[in-house]
Amino acid sequence: MGRFMVKKPLIKEKQTTATGRRLEKPEESASCGKRIWIRRTVMAAIFFILILAAYRLNTMKKTELVTRTGNTYEKGVVQKVLQDNLQADGTRSGEQVVTVKMTTGVRKGEVIQMTSASGFLFGTACTPGLHVIVVQSVSGDSTVSSVYSRDRGGVILFFGLLYLVALIAVGGRQGLKASAGLIITFFIIIFIWIPLIYLRVSPIRSAVVICALTTILTFWCIGGISRKTITATLGTVSGVVIAGIFAEIFSLATGISGWNVSNIETLLTIWESNRIKVGGLLFAGILISALGAEMDVAMSISSSMQEVCRQNPGISRWELFCAGMRVGRDMMGTDSNTLLLAFVGTEVSQLVLNFAYDLPAAQVLNSNNIGIAVMQGLSGSFGIVLSVPITVLIASWIFRGKPSESTERILQ
Repeated sequence: MGRFMVKKPLIKEKQTTATGRRLEKPEESASCGKRIWIRRTVMAAIFFILILAAYRLNTMKKTELVTRTGNTYEKGVVQKVLQDNLQADGTRSGEQVVTVKMTTGVRKGEVIQMTSASGFLFGTACTPGLHVIVVQSVSGDSTVSSVYSRDRGGVILFFGLLYLVALIAVGGRQGLKASAGLIITFFIIIFIWIPLIYLRVSPIRSAVVICALTTILTFWCIGGISRKTITATLGTVSGVVIAGIFAEIFSLATGISGWNVSNIETLLTIWESNRIKVGGLLFAGILISALGAEMDVAMSISSSMQEVCRQNPGISRWELFCAGMRVGRDMMGTDSNTLLLAFVGTEVSQLVLNFAYDLPAAQVLNSNNIGIAVMQGLSGSFGIVLSVPITVLIASWIFRGKPSESTERILQ
């Protein structure tokens, strides 16, 4: 009988469900839960450090550039228009005289008479019931007030929340993760990066670090720690660095730097009082502005190549590289257009002025505004184009490589 006994295989077959998914053993389930707990703990620790850093950076003492003692910006609601500035031809000239009921500040609940200018930058065309922002100076019983603008804070907040709701409604769980990544990026740039620049930290070097940090945290929120997110992170950072290198080369060749921006007179005031590195602001802005497109390209390529590996586990590294390049070539054209059109869009007013005044081509091409716009668009596009083969090469190496057992557990 012993000759006809079938020996059991040394390697046990993996138990699967009807759908083909592998059933986890109790010890594997416990290990997976431990990894998730560790990841969440690390993420919570990182967020705590970021919040603490933001608090410290935003409570520092700043150099007072403008005296605002007694001046505040308060909210109010227009009650009546005592004197209008509407002309017969439909235009407005001069000032309106209105009464406004204050809803915030030391004069809250009081109805105050004030003026509203008809300028395009300050003031607004007031009508009864309109919510406005009031510039108010209070000294004892004396109050000087004027309408600064329409109150847009609620509308801006509403559309921001509406976008997040749409993102979550369409994207589901991934949309929720993307919303978290968007909020993290905004938080880091506004509350950490800007204060660091004010403290005379190099704008370019800090921008590279901020780009890497936001990329890691955003991709971690969206997909956790995996081969795909590691590939996308490395591809994104490489694209951002390439954009910065080409911006620096363009600057050296054309003589354009951060000192040639249109608001340099205002920046000089800050430079004289605080010595921030004004010259690097332009290039730092290029790195930050190119980050979104770089993340899009890197993640799309990484995700596509991962799916190719899943559908064809036996694919060779060279075949995977060729497949990734085909995907990347389709993407680089559209994303390069995105960057170029975005920077051109910011200069539409200037382009219309150039056309209307019929300025010579030599004057237009050699103006600082046009040179800066071209540098921003082309530098970001260089970053996208050259990051494609880098991302594909990294993905080919990572997806077809054989990580160690401990690394594989981390990436699960």
